[in-house]
Amino acid sequence: MAGRTTDTRDRIRSVAMELFSAQGYDRTSIREIAERLGITKAAVYYHFRAKEDIVVSLADDLQSGVQEILAWAATQPPGKDTGRRILERYGVVLHHTGRDMTRFMYENQPAFRRLGAGADLRCQFRLVADAMTAPDHEPLTIYYARQALAAISWSVGMMGDVPLTDEECHEAAVAIALDIYARA
Repeated sequence: MAGRTTDTRDRIRSVAMELFSAQGYDRTSIREIAERLGITKAAVYYHFRAKEDIVVSLADDLQSGVQEILAWAATQPPGKDTGRRILERYGVVLHHTGRDMTRFMYENQPAFRRLGAGADLRCQFRLVADAMTAPDHEPLTIYYARQALAAISWSVGMMGDVPLTDEECHEAAVAIALDIYARA
């Protein structure tokens, strides 16, 4: 039963993000999500108490992925090689775990701000850039690190209309980000 519960929960999150992207968070109802899945509203409410909880669950997944990167980075020697590896790991997290959340952030800015997940994610973004620039944290190096991270984030959030697979976008975004970071 646990497998089916997880599968249904993931399907709800996926369909909700599709609808939020297509018509906006505020214009999407739990009823529409349930209808698209062919389940009852009660089934959606079994997994998520409110529409907001769907978004929070995705933000939590993204934050967990970034937290894993930061924990790993803390065990590595500081330097450019570690910075590149952090950037590659960030690309994986954003293009897999965080893809839906990142698209939601870009396409539903007012709802994203209202739901409050943004402050924690912005803080983590800065912490990742700091980990990439350790031990010196030179301002220009931090700038390049943040720009490299933003290149990956931007590709996830803004390139959905480009006829490339997610894997092609992922590879291109990481390559561009590594080029930016190499200038630091």
